[in-house]
Amino acid sequence: MLEDTFQHKGLRKKLIEEIRKKGITDENVLKAMNAVPRHWFLDSAFLQHAYQDKAFPIDEGQTISQPYTVAFQSQLLELQAQQSVLEVGTGSAYQACILAEMGARVFTIEFNEVLYKKAKRMIDILRYDKKVQCFWGDGSQGLARFAPFDGILVTAGAPAIPEALLFQLKIGGKLIIPIGNSETQKMMRIVRRDAQRFTQEEFDTFSFVPLLGKNGWKIAKH
Repeated sequence: MLEDTFQHKGLRKKLIEEIRKKGITDENVLKAMNAVPRHWFLDSAFLQHAYQDKAFPIDEGQTISQPYTVAFQSQLLELQAQQSVLEVGTGSAYQACILAEMGARVFTIEFNEVLYKKAKRMIDILRYDKKVQCFWGDGSQGLARFAPFDGILVTAGAPAIPEALLFQLKIGGKLIIPIGNSETQKMMRIVRRDAQRFTQEEFDTFSFVPLLGKNGWKIAKH
């Protein structure tokens, strides 16, 4: 039974105010993060800390991102209702549920089969399955059969911008991706201006787990 007590709601409200003070101004992002109980996505060992603005370990050596990071990436997408978003790196499914709460049609792909199965089950339990489609595979190559997307959000650090993702954006679509080494990355926003032209912006430094797959840090073995 998934509970969301008055205490949880109070802690979540406090967290939202904390990330607002850090510069998150998109009310749609803040509202979505207030609507999705983060403690549901954490191992029971971390339940007491669910509403701290910190990343925590999940299965398979991966992490659930720091709430501020989730908010920062989501804000950079500048989402409109009913837009399609590809999330590369489902992880715990927390970010996918935030995007669904923001009104997006979400396609999320996870490299790790154990995480994929767990995330898909979570999305079904929380009844986000009408808004979120889960896939197991090499997200560094995108999800061409559902392209083009209004937005692509990558939740793992990449060594370079995967060309495959660029060409799965709609004209005007945005790719949000951390680029750098295995320790730290710069958050990038790349906008597709026309068939061949892209512009890019660089934001703060973050630290993500490595993007795996053909266009990441490891060749996919699917």
